[in-house]
Amino acid sequence: MKTILAVAAAAVALAATPAVARHHNVTTYRVGYAFGPTYTYTDYGALPQPIVTRYHLRNNFRYVNDNGYVYVVNPHTYRVVRVIRAPM
Repeated sequence: MKTILAVAAAAVALAATPAVARHHNVTTYRVGYAFGPTYTYTDYGALPQPIVTRYHLRNNFRYVNDNGYVYVVNPHTYRVVRVIRAPM
């Protein structure tokens, strides 16, 4: 009986590990986060065109395209003013 319980517990632990690992590798930023002036921003022309059109993005902001999100950054304060989830 103890062997069966040990095997069942091990199976549950191994099955849950990949799901937990995926969530820890993704960093998302919130509105108000400051990237700073030395961050390497994404060029406006490199943004996915459907995102630019749908959300009316303009070239007078800075952008970060990371982990399935587009972060709209104020060019004067370097703070995130909008977070857009980009389709994968």
